[in-house]
Amino acid sequence: MKQKIAKKSDLENGQMKLYEVDDTKILLCRIDNQFYAVSGTCPHYGAPLDHGVLSGHRVVCPWHHASFDVATGHLEEPPALDGLKKFEVTIDGEDVMLDTDKEPASAPPVTMDPKKDERTFVIIGSGAAGNMAAQTLREDGFRGRLVMVNYEERVPYDRPELSKQYMAGKAKKEWLPLRDLSFYKDRDIEWMAKHVTSVNPEFKEIKFDDGTHLPYDACLIATGGRPKTLDVAGKELQNIFTLRSYEDSDKIIEAAESASKVAIVGASFIGMETAFSLVSRDLDVTVIAPEKVPFERFFGQDVGNLFLRLHKEKGTKFRLGETVDSFQGESKVKSVKLKSGETLDADLVIIGIGVTPVTDFLGGVEKRPDNSIDVDDTFQVTDGLWAAGDVARFPDWRSPDGIRIEHWRLAEQHGRDAAHNMAGKPAKFNSVPFFWTTQVGLHFRFVGHVQDWDELLIQGDVEKPDFIAYYIKHDKVYAAAGVKRDKEMAAIEELFRREHMPPPKDLGDSFDPIKRLADIR
Repeated sequence: MKQKIAKKSDLENGQMKLYEVDDTKILLCRIDNQFYAVSGTCPHYGAPLDHGVLSGHRVVCPWHHASFDVATGHLEEPPALDGLKKFEVTIDGEDVMLDTDKEPASAPPVTMDPKKDERTFVIIGSGAAGNMAAQTLREDGFRGRLVMVNYEERVPYDRPELSKQYMAGKAKKEWLPLRDLSFYKDRDIEWMAKHVTSVNPEFKEIKFDDGTHLPYDACLIATGGRPKTLDVAGKELQNIFTLRSYEDSDKIIEAAESASKVAIVGASFIGMETAFSLVSRDLDVTVIAPEKVPFERFFGQDVGNLFLRLHKEKGTKFRLGETVDSFQGESKVKSVKLKSGETLDADLVIIGIGVTPVTDFLGGVEKRPDNSIDVDDTFQVTDGLWAAGDVARFPDWRSPDGIRIEHWRLAEQHGRDAAHNMAGKPAKFNSVPFFWTTQVGLHFRFVGHVQDWDELLIQGDVEKPDFIAYYIKHDKVYAAAGVKRDKEMAAIEELFRREHMPPPKDLGDSFDPIKRLADIR
């Protein structure tokens, strides 16, 4: 049934508006005098897409920067896993008509067909990169055997929530899986819950701890990171945890039910998010870290002090400029002794001091001192071997330096592009890193990447907090951070991607990234 949704004059070129038709939110876009209609909320977390930005045919979600082609509905960038539903639009005189009955038929999922493709592709790891790669290989038409290998006997899940809502007791277990098991079965994605002992790129063979082996034609290393631990006296005591897996989070939650004082070692993102989650459970939490200001190295002193102030206001205590000498107790931890000599009572300890890329099993490939692997701009390591996510040191398309970034959305971007190349659809990485953290009521966004900077230009007020911070190096903007500027941050990512970010001299208080993006359409 065709229904009038708008007048042609309601939208100018480059504009989008949200409409509701039969209780369905529809995003209507006008691009080069053509009208397109797609579902109006992001399938990731339900963000209203009209609060994001339209950049050519691409709409960018305001919350976590998933992006979609509004002409087709196709997913272009994660963290969303699915595209948007597309609706047929016709023009009747000056009226824009929507046909809600004519939805394109969904194509059946691609499955294995050995007669058409005898190859075996293996993905080691089922986190962000591995899950996205498996999905993308089938979407790209790969019909061979597709195997996912992982030590956990569970479908891929939303790892970022482990230190946030799930840790705080505000997310149900059933919310965490990224897909139902049926998704993988319907696509003939095979599961192996095994530990890999070696990968031999020369002979293209994987060996497992049970003595079995698996030959492959193409393999993706997407094993992520292993939490670092502290080599100090008392490290073997009970109730001392790291946080990486679903099981880790469950163990911490169980221990928290009978704990009263928590020590978190490390002011990392995991450490600080966990601190806020456990304070929300009315626990007495102290963060111990060697730096004077959390996140100063990543975001600068002003932004770091904002996080510190808000955490203190919520009840978290800090021992900054301190390191751990030992853990004390009989069978369970009872206290933490600092190198300054101070002793803190703690019946629960969480160590969040970073991760080491899991690549120990990989032979015949040179590794960096941090255990990461160099990849090219297609994520290939060597013939038949690719790597993505936390393990991959990749070329940043905006600078000559190779970089490694530990974040969920970027790992998904890696996995998607690596899969395209494995499937024979050449795709060079040209995405922009984007990071978010949610803690102490703060929704913090960071776009781009910079190891250090010459100048930090702040537009707005960090203390409110309501600001954008631009990170400048060699007279070029390499990154930006923002709070309460979601639409602007989405626009900044597009400006980076389209290489239209202006020079620092043009970033005065009047600079509007949304207007700048609109001007280049």
